[in-house]
Amino acid sequence: MSNGLPSSGEVSVSDGAVTGEKPYAGVELGGTKCVCTLAFGPDRVLDQRTVPTTSPGETLPALLAVLREWHAAGGFAALGIASFGPIELDPRSPLYGQILATNKPHWPGTDVRGVLSAPFGVPVGFDTDVNGAALAEIAWGCGKEMDDFAYVTIGTGVGVGLVVHGKPTRGFAHSEWGHMRVPRLASDDHPSVCNFHRDCVEGLASGSALVSRLAGRAVREVAADDPVWDPIVGYIAAMAHALVCGAAPRRIAIGGGVLTAQPHLLERIERTLLDSLNGYMQMPEGEHYVTQPALGDMAGPLGSIALAAAAVRAA
Repeated sequence: MSNGLPSSGEVSVSDGAVTGEKPYAGVELGGTKCVCTLAFGPDRVLDQRTVPTTSPGETLPALLAVLREWHAAGGFAALGIASFGPIELDPRSPLYGQILATNKPHWPGTDVRGVLSAPFGVPVGFDTDVNGAALAEIAWGCGKEMDDFAYVTIGTGVGVGLVVHGKPTRGFAHSEWGHMRVPRLASDDHPSVCNFHRDCVEGLASGSALVSRLAGRAVREVAADDPVWDPIVGYIAAMAHALVCGAAPRRIAIGGGVLTAQPHLLERIERTLLDSLNGYMQMPEGEHYVTQPALGDMAGPLGSIALAAAAVRAA
């Protein structure tokens, strides 16, 4: 068993030995919903609740109610909070724990870490939702035995959890690959849905961007050969090209609502990425470099559990 969050995918809390049989509590805050999980690990999930992401004044009290219920019923060893971003991760900053300049109305300035952790007096793990999901995939999913791994989610926004040498990348802030600017396809003049950039990946290829492009059509009903997928595939592959050249992760897992509804996109993105690289990089051996998350829809919720496990080991 690891005594720190893994550099090689070794988080195992399924037997509860580290925590004296107290489980971990986790909250994954997403753009449309939040998932509260009480678990020792993927093979021992005790409870899970979903809360809509509306306003901070509605959502945070609902999340606290779930956590208080679990705390009163026996408690938990640690709390992991995996939040949509951007968020402040520097404990030295007066803004630590807050959501920063997000496209989501009413949430900038919300102290999600402080509000959710204050009542409980347990170790707290706090990171982005995609970094949490990446760590969960390294611990229990398709990133096992990998120190360098990328998890991409295409949903309301586009998020990337990038783990380099066993740790999520850090600088003056966490990475925001979804807001990297990409050259527009010559055939694409559709307006960006990002409030900050007219040509970033999130603005052009997120689930929100896709909904805008579909103009009322349901995502699941769009044919695989519909031309609407061309820009989605092109911009995600361009971001993947930058990830490969900039960090060389050993695998890229892509999940989220768009890929769940249209799984054929995965192969197209990989093929477009490899065409773009044009043989310049010698890619890792294996059946697929771009793959779906092994944990599926549980990657995000289990990310909060991985963060809680890390908090216990760091305490």
